Amino acid sequence: MSAPAIPSPRILLGPGPLAVSSRVLLAQAKPPIGYLDPELFAVLTEIQENLRTVFGTRNAFTLALTGTGMAGMESCFANLVEPGDNVVIGVDGFFGGRMCDIAARYGANVIRVDAEWGQTLDPEAMERAAESAGPIRLVACVHAETSTGVRQPLEPIAAVAKRHDALFVVDAVTSLGGLPVEVDRIGIDACYSASQKCMGCPPGLAPLTVSDRAMRTVSERRTPVTNWYYDWALLAKYWGGDHMYHHTVPVSSLFGLQESLRAILEEGLEARFARHRDVSAQLMDGLATLGIHPFAQDGARLPTLNAVTLPEGVDDAAARKRLLIEYGIEIGGGLGALKGKVWRIGTMGESATRRNVALLLAALENIV
Repeated sequence: MSAPAIPSPRILLGPGPLAVSSRVLLAQAKPPIGYLDPELFAVLTEIQENLRTVFGTRNAFTLALTGTGMAGMESCFANLVEPGDNVVIGVDGFFGGRMCDIAARYGANVIRVDAEWGQTLDPEAMERAAESAGPIRLVACVHAETSTGVRQPLEPIAAVAKRHDALFVVDAVTSLGGLPVEVDRIGIDACYSASQKCMGCPPGLAPLTVSDRAMRTVSERRTPVTNWYYDWALLAKYWGGDHMYHHTVPVSSLFGLQESLRAILEEGLEARFARHRDVSAQLMDGLATLGIHPFAQDGARLPTLNAVTLPEGVDDAAARKRLLIEYGIEIGGGLGALKGKVWRIGTMGESATRRNVALLLAALENIV
């Protein structure tokens, strides 16, 4: 007996990828051009300018890495960490833990500061860890923890980094384009994201911005950057005025990002942030009537990724399978310690619509 057909197109309300607009899909369908074509260089310049607006920065080194959001994370630790460097990393979910893993692989002495999953980081604990570590190369945390639905206040962690003359690295994978990131105002030295969430594109690119201060740190390294593909100094020569060949960039994906950035700025950042808040509030109000409640602590809940506790007696995998097969709706399950305990419902980018929420709530009424 053949497996049941899943409705298509899917209604993507998981942690990503999310829906992509027809204008972005059409942009990606344009005939490709060469990686040294003058038309492409104009596209790269426009992407850089518009990413600066969305990141809230004037950083010269602002671009879109080839690769998913993990490429952004990898590149930050590859460039900013040398063997033996002390790094303080706040961990309040799965992706903070992954930061620790990657930093350690590049030889860092990782000082890990854990918070209970579902809670924000304690700045005082971060400060105590920094004080005990000696000289620190960087402090890092996740702005929007995709595994828990927690929105981390960045200013107190930035202050810890500043007091210890350390670089501040931020994961904005689930916030850029859906929440204010404000790189320059907060004092973030390196910030990365992903194209497939609030940015409204398919997976494959990792927006990144790096301060001049952090770039000087890279230029003063004692040892070469050990990851050639994500060596910022080499990438700067391609994205900058020299346009020196580095690798064959994904031209079609860049066309899509160019168009999605235009759409974001046409909507307006404040209006876009408000839409994410409003749709998330509609979702959470509806879920409450079904006995489904937020996992993240009160006052620190993400509007882009809604982590909720499973109702008692509901089988996680079976319920999500029914949603997908019977209704064509995808939501995410828990990661790591939260597997089988939470659902992760994305209200990001093109998927953040009142219609999508109404459809999901109607389907859940029949399932839970």
